[in-house]
Amino acid sequence: MSKKLLIEVHKRIKPFIHKTPVLSSSLINDMVGADVVFKCENFQKMGAFKMRGAANAILSLSEEERQRGVVTHSSGNFAQAVSLAAQKLGVKAYIVMPENAPQVKKDAVKTYEGEIIECESTLQARGATANKIKEEKGASFLHPSNQDEVIYGNSTAAMELLEEYPKLDVILTPVGGGGLIAGTALAANYFSNNCKVIGGEPMEADDAYRSLMSGKIETNNSFHTVADGLRTHLGDRNFPIIKELVEKIIRVEEDEIINAMQLIWERMKIIIEPSCAVPFAAVLKNKEEFKNKNVGIILSGGNVDVKNLPF
Repeated sequence: MSKKLLIEVHKRIKPFIHKTPVLSSSLINDMVGADVVFKCENFQKMGAFKMRGAANAILSLSEEERQRGVVTHSSGNFAQAVSLAAQKLGVKAYIVMPENAPQVKKDAVKTYEGEIIECESTLQARGATANKIKEEKGASFLHPSNQDEVIYGNSTAAMELLEEYPKLDVILTPVGGGGLIAGTALAANYFSNNCKVIGGEPMEADDAYRSLMSGKIETNNSFHTVADGLRTHLGDRNFPIIKELVEKIIRVEEDEIINAMQLIWERMKIIIEPSCAVPFAAVLKNKEEFKNKNVGIILSGGNVDVKNLPF
């Protein structure tokens, strides 16, 4: 892993992604008592940062592997990201989705010509179904968060942010599967002058917080969080990076997530999904810690069911 490798990754995926804008709000700055900038990955193609990792993972395959297609299991943003990246590259995408995945997400995958294979809504069923397709079709499996190429692709969001704002003291991201925060930590490590990386996590799915405490990957027993994108666990590829390079993880309550989400909708006039509001909720909760600092927050995505908002 090197700085040079991440620069190459960024160059490789540039034609397939948007360089998303960085926005700020003086009202939010006053509220927090800090200079806060938001890297708006909710404006990324297909509406989330996942496009970066998916594009890099597919571009890293050989021509022969691409001809056999790719497979992933995801009910959300990664399903859409793989479908769109594959469509752009002329690669067949098999998307394993739990049968209870929201129709709006299934429709989005179909829009990008991904072939949906439904399964029971257990992690075991998702893994087994994806494996079966891998065996039958010879398709390459892409993991939503626990794969090096995906992590490196994800790092490019923070690379762009640091290029524009090199004086950041800290960058915050949400933590679900760990792919975004691991990529962000690598970017901060190679492209910043001592910028710290902090994660935001729901109290109801705080496996990453507990993993950092215990030094080993912990799992969740509860998933009762509005932040549906953060109900997944860390993996063996991203956890070592997180353990080494992430400063800490701040946990937030459900009402704090909803409040932070509503603030961004109302004050900044931009659409974000609940998972995306978690790091901002962490800053609001710990204002003292961030006072007078230059704070970057990665807004991870905006794929939200507008008919079903939590506020």
